[in-house]
Amino acid sequence: MDQVLSYLPPFEGLLPKWLVFVSAVSAINSIQAYCSSQYTSLLYTNGSVPCEPLSGRVFGTWTFLSAVIRMTAAYNLTTPAVYDLAIWTYVIALTHFTGELIFGNASLKGRFLSPLIVASSSIAWMLIQRKEYLGL
Repeated sequence: MDQVLSYLPPFEGLLPKWLVFVSAVSAINSIQAYCSSQYTSLLYTNGSVPCEPLSGRVFGTWTFLSAVIRMTAAYNLTTPAVYDLAIWTYVIALTHFTGELIFGNASLKGRFLSPLIVASSSIAWMLIQRKEYLGL
């Protein structure tokens, strides 16, 4: 078990572990989005509106980029630029998903709730903990 724990970020607190977890989940979601456009359709509309394969792959690429930034932040949490980039990935995600509620076919149910909850709570958590990790 100690060997597995040695791969986790070398920082105190749960935030760096959270960033690793969310990054891993995002990477898995990216693979799902690449493999099936149905995944993206289920996420945004509970499957009621089909998704084009290209849209699924674009979503997968965007999600994987966010995963890479968040994983980088987990291991470089005391670097201000990296910390801020990680916050921005959540801000962009929250803005995107909120926009889909307003302008798209999404509704506040099913799988669509998860990214809203993760993004908003992660933004709040990272802003609250900013001074702790950056000393600013």
